[in-house]
Order: sequence, then C-alpha cells, then structure tokens
Amino acid sequence: MQSVTLEFRSEDLTLLGILPPGLFAKYEEIELIETLRLEQGWRLQLLRVRRRGPLRTAGELERESRRIRSLYGLESFELVERRPRTRDYILLVRQRNPERLRRLLSLAGGEIAPTAPFRLDAERVVASFRGEERALRRVLKRLDREEFPYRIVRASGRPFGPGAMSPLLTPLQAKLLARAWVLGYYAVPRRITLTRIARQTGRSATGLGKVLRRAEGRLVARWLATEGGPAAEPDLSTAREA
Repeated sequence: MQSVTLEFRSEDLTLLGILPPGLFAKYEEIELIETLRLEQGWRLQLLRVRRRGPLRTAGELERESRRIRSLYGLESFELVERRPRTRDYILLVRQRNPERLRRLLSLAGGEIAPTAPFRLDAERVVASFRGEERALRRVLKRLDREEFPYRIVRASGRPFGPGAMSPLLTPLQAKLLARAWVLGYYAVPRRITLTRIARQTGRSATGLGKVLRRAEGRLVARWLATEGGPAAEPDLSTAREA
C-alpha cells in the first residue's frame, strides 16, 4: 500500500467545482475525521467544522437544515457534537460528489481511500489518500492531464495516520481508538459517551468498550516495555528484613 499527501489551492478547487463558493466565508477550517462510505456518486463522512463566529444551536441548525443542504450540496447532515470553546461542530455528512470527483473515483476503482491528514481552509487544501500504488498513479496522471494544479507534499510506501500509529494495534482497534479520541471520549471531562460512539459505529457499548480496552492495554504494555514505566515502589517488607 502507498500513501500520498497533496496540496491544492482552495481557490482552484472552488473554480473547478470541487468546493462550493463562499464555503470559507462562515467556516474557518474543515477536517475530515473519517470516511465511512465512499461511492462514485456520494460519500458519508465524519467532519470537524470550525465556524468563524459563535456556534448555532442544534435547534437553529435543524430549522436551517434545508437551506444548508441546498447551499453545500448535502443529502443529509447530523450534528454529533457542539464544541463552543473551540467553535467546532462534529458533523456526520452525506454529500453528493461533483462530476470531476466522480470521474476520479471511477478511475480509482475503489482502490483509494482518504486518510489523515485531510484539512481544508480558505487558503489551501491538504488531502491525503492511501491505496494501491497503481491506482494512485492513475489518478495523479489524470490530474496532470487535466492540468489540475497540485503539489505532492509527501509520498510514502507506508500508510500513516491513525491506522499506522502503532503496528501493535489491529486496524479495527486503531480506527475505533482514533474516533473515540477525536470525539472527546478521552477528554477530561468526557465530551461523548461510549454508548453514543457505539451507536455511530453500529456496535454495542459493551463490544466497543472491549475493543478500546484491548487497544489501551497494548499501548500501555508497549510504553512499559520501551520506557521502563514508573520507578518500582520499594518493597517495605524486604526493607525491614534487610
């Protein structure tokens, strides 16, 4: 598997119809957390969206749902979490793919998937993809042929991002651990419950908890093995005998 990170100018992607006009008038930054489903005609993604001003309430978003969907070409969106302190929404979004993106996905043949880092702001888009090398080369050649302006920031023979942060985690453990972290499960205090994450992943809270605990246990075991862990507490009974 090969991974590649590309950089585009946001202005160019807007002119090419990939990004909707005026997107960054209200939003400062968009980050792709996870792609749950990617088809030629549509995609289902979990996004972090940072607003330029105060966040709307859940009720206000619901009342403006039709206008928002029409403005940004969304089939549906669901508010997962509001983070007023950082002005972030966590949204589950189903979106229609523009024609250029449909052609690229058709060329990729299901062998390429978006991965981290994947961020958009008013100036640039940093987009990462992981997949078979031959499929990535086909897509890059198409971008060159269509004079699609981009530059390669990084290319690697090893995937990077949540799925590659530690070889001792299984792909499922890495995926669910990364999602739990991003959604604030490990924040103090927690911003989301295990039950709510479980509903998003189609799992039971008990099953999800077991996956996370096994992943946590492996990470702790690796840390203890590589760092030596905390200094051992003295054995008081042995000290008295000495």
